[in-house]
Amino acid sequence: MAEAPTTSDHNSVDRVVDHLFRHTAGDIVAVLTRIFGIDRLAMVEDVVQDALIAALKNWPYNGIPDNPGGWLITAARNRALDLIRREKSLAEKQPDIARQLYHSLQDTISDRDPHGLADDQLRLMFACCHPSLPADSRVMIVLKLLCGFSVAEIARAFLSSEAAVAQRIVRAKRTLREHDEQFMNLEHKEITSRLDSVLQALYLMFNEGYSVTEGENLVRFDLVGEALRLSAAVAAHEAGARPDVFALIALMSLQAARLPARVDADGNLVLLADQDRARWDRQLIARGMHYLERAADGERVTRYHLEAGIAACHMAAPSYEKTDWEQILAYYELLAQQDSSPVIMLNRAVAVAELRGAERGLEELDRLAGEPKLEGYYLYHATRAELLTRLGQSTNALDSYRTALSLTGSAPERRFLEQRIADHTA
Repeated sequence: MAEAPTTSDHNSVDRVVDHLFRHTAGDIVAVLTRIFGIDRLAMVEDVVQDALIAALKNWPYNGIPDNPGGWLITAARNRALDLIRREKSLAEKQPDIARQLYHSLQDTISDRDPHGLADDQLRLMFACCHPSLPADSRVMIVLKLLCGFSVAEIARAFLSSEAAVAQRIVRAKRTLREHDEQFMNLEHKEITSRLDSVLQALYLMFNEGYSVTEGENLVRFDLVGEALRLSAAVAAHEAGARPDVFALIALMSLQAARLPARVDADGNLVLLADQDRARWDRQLIARGMHYLERAADGERVTRYHLEAGIAACHMAAPSYEKTDWEQILAYYELLAQQDSSPVIMLNRAVAVAELRGAERGLEELDRLAGEPKLEGYYLYHATRAELLTRLGQSTNALDSYRTALSLTGSAPERRFLEQRIADHTA
C-alpha cells in the first residue's frame, strides 16, 4: 500500500506541473492541433488538461518520473488515442493518426526545428492570428494556448478585466473553429499580413517573463527564452526578415541582458539605478546591438525600434547618472506620436522627471490622473510615490506606496514596496 503523500510532496509536484504547463503544454497543443485540425481545438485542450490533472493525481503517490515531460507527452498521446476510438469520424483514420501522434509528440521537446514555420508552435501562432479576429483577441488566444498564460495574467497584460478577457478568448476559439484554419499551408501573403499580431504576442510574452505579474519570482526565464527563440524563428523565415522583427529581437536581447542584475542573492528587486552593470550579459548586449543595426534598413520606424533605442541608451551609459536622458525622452516623444497609451505616457513621465526634475515629472503624472487603465496599475502609483518622496512629500508618498502594494501580486515587488513603506514609517 502506497504511503499517503506529504504536503511537501504535493508542493514539489505542483511546481513541476506548473513548469511543464508553462513550458511544454504549448508545444503539445501545437502538435495535436496540426494533427487533428484547429476545428478540434477544444478536444486538444482537454487532452492536455487531462494529462496535467493525471500528473497531479499520480506523482504525489508514485513520485515525479525521471522524464516528467516525456510522461506528460505519453499521457496526452494515450488520451488522444482514447478519444479517437470514440469518435466515429476519426476511427477509420486511427492507424495514420496514431503514427503521427507517436512520432510528432516524441519529438516535441528534443528535436524542435528552430527555422521558418516548420516549428509547430510558431505555425499555430500564425494560425491564431486570423484576420477575422480583432487584433487584441489574436494576441490573447496565442498567450492562452501557447504560452500558458492564465486569464488573470492576460487581463493584467491588457489592463482589462478577467471577465472581458475570458469572453474574448471563448469568441476567438469559436471563430477559429468556424473558419477551420489550415495552418499547415499558410501562404507567404498570409504570414506577412499576420506578422504584426504575432510580434505583439511575442512582445507581451517577453514582457511577462521579464517582469512577472504574480508569484514568488520576478523573472520567468522560460518565457523570456521562448520569446527570443520564436522571434529568431520568425526572422529566419523569408517573410519575417523585416526591420521591425530585427528591432523586436534587439529590444528583447538588450532587455534580457539586464536580467542577471535585476535581483539580488535573496531574489529581491534591484532598481536600474542600483544595478551592478558588470553583471549585464555582454553577449546579449552584442546580439541586441547587431540586430538594432540590421533594423536600421527601411523607412518605417516602429515602437520596437524606438524601445530598442531606449534600451540601447541604457546599455551605452557607464552609470545611471550618465544616462542620456535627453535622447531617451526624444525617443519617448516619437513613441507617444505612434502610441499614446497610458503606459507609454507613464514611462515618458519618468524620463521627464530624470531630465527636468521630480516636480515636472509629477506634473506629467497629474495629467494622467483618472485614466482607468492606470488606476489599477501598480507602477503608476509606485512612480508617483517615488517622485513625491524626492519632493519631500512623505505622507502623500506613503499613501501612493500603499496603493501600489495593494495592486501587485509579485512577491519581489511586494517586498520592495513593503521596504519603502517601512522606510517612510520608521
